[in-house]
Formats: sequence, structure tokens, C-alpha cells
Amino acid sequence: MVLFEKAPAKINLSLDVLGKRDDGFHEVEMIMTSIDLADRVELYPLNKDCIKVSADNQYVPNDERNLAYKAALAFKNKYHIDHGVRIAIEKNIPVSAGLGGGSSDAAAVLRGLNRMWCVGATMGELADLGASIGSDVPFCIFSKTALATGHGEILRDIASPPPCYVVLAKPNIGVSTRIIFQQVDVGELKHPNTQKIIRSLENKDFTKLCENVGNALESVTFSLFPTVQRIKEKMIQAGTTGVLMSGSGPTVVGLVEHYSKAKRIYNGLRGFCEEVYIVQLLDRR
Repeated sequence: MVLFEKAPAKINLSLDVLGKRDDGFHEVEMIMTSIDLADRVELYPLNKDCIKVSADNQYVPNDERNLAYKAALAFKNKYHIDHGVRIAIEKNIPVSAGLGGGSSDAAAVLRGLNRMWCVGATMGELADLGASIGSDVPFCIFSKTALATGHGEILRDIASPPPCYVVLAKPNIGVSTRIIFQQVDVGELKHPNTQKIIRSLENKDFTKLCENVGNALESVTFSLFPTVQRIKEKMIQAGTTGVLMSGSGPTVVGLVEHYSKAKRIYNGLRGFCEEVYIVQLLDRR
């Protein structure tokens, strides 16, 4: 028997850093939603009590460093499972891109093992378990539009974005979230207006959404990786209205109302950036 789970990428519509906490994490306030660019996770039951992971991408570790491995281990420990599993990951989400690929793989493993071993855990219980694996894992359990606070693990459902296309442009670099946050000086950041973004979502107002999207980490990532800033500038020059970096980067996200315009922007970026995608939003409530 093999069990399949889809692991969708996430994008940020906002990311704000409010301060540093006593536990070493930064207090954040983010609006995230999911897109139809997704990894494919396959789960194979094993009689032997072990966890095996393989991914078809050379930059993804096939051992206990993989978040999917950590998710399986946490699930087995939490629910006292003495069976094993082999996890095969087909990577379609770029690695170290600010799109939550590793977190989404981990979330897919938790959902899949819950089904495979008939544990009956609720989505909320899986999200709580996911918080011990990574800050974005709870969001990826649900993959709906949400406001994330704390260090990303506290979620509140909010309205989905208005219909649009999303252009993604990722330069040929990987960005470490840990390194970016080490460079953060909260007083120097430009803070997006999260409440205005939430209101634009509630009103399905595409223009207001594009006017207010923003990522407080952009200045930090741009200073270390100027290519990311140049991609954002190129996207704006091409006529994209709502442009921001996703997560800690380096992927730049552009929101576009019509496919014909998204295609023109895509074609304009292809000569400048290796990995460019046109995707759609998953949350269409």
C-alpha cells in the first residue's frame, strides 16, 4: 500500500517582525496563503520500526535533518507507533526559497501518517505537534489563508484573497531564515500594515491588497543578496502591482489579476531569472 499527500507551497502577503522574545524567537505577524505549486509526498508502510526518507533533489537531505523525517519521528513518539515508514518526496517547490517547501512536506507527513495508522488525531492536534518541528508547519497543516502570530505557530483564519494569478521569481541562490533573522534590527525595519491587508481581503479588494502587501525582512535580505532587490524592481517595471518577497526570500511574489498580463511578466523575467512560475491560489473560499 502507498499513500499520497499533496504538499502545497505558501506565499506571504505580509510579514512583520515585532520584536525578539525571551526564548530567542522573534515575535512575528504574517499573512500567508497557499498556491498550487506543490511537492508530492508518498508514504510506504514498513514492518521494521524505522524511518527512511528520499527526495529527488540533491539539496534536500535524506536523513534526520529532513523536516519530513522529524515529522515522522515526532508522530511516532507522540502516538507510540512501533511501525516504520518510507517517505519519498517529489520536489516541485524550490528549496530554501521562502515558500515553505520543507514545512509543507512535514505537514503532509503528519496528515498522511494520521491516515495510514488510523490514529484519528484532529487537524488542531497535528498543528500543535507540527509547531515543535518548524514555525510554518502548523500553517501548512491547514493550507488556508491565515494570520500567523507568535513565532508563526498561532493561527487565525481570515478571508481568502480575491481571484488572481501569482508570478514567482526565484534567483539561483538559497537563503537561510536563521541568518536573516540574526541580522534583524526591529527599529530599522519598514513595517507593513497588517490590518489594512486583512480588510482588503475581507472586501475582496485587489487594488487595496496590492497597495498594502509588504515584508519587513526585505531590507535585510536585499542588503545581503542584492539580486533579490533587482528582481523585485524588474517585476514592478514589468507592470506588476502587488510585489513582495516571500518569507526570508529569495523568491519574489507578484500578484496579477489577468493571465495575459501574468504571462507577459513571466516572459519578461525569464531572461533575468532562472526559476519563474505562474501559479494560482488554492484558497478560493
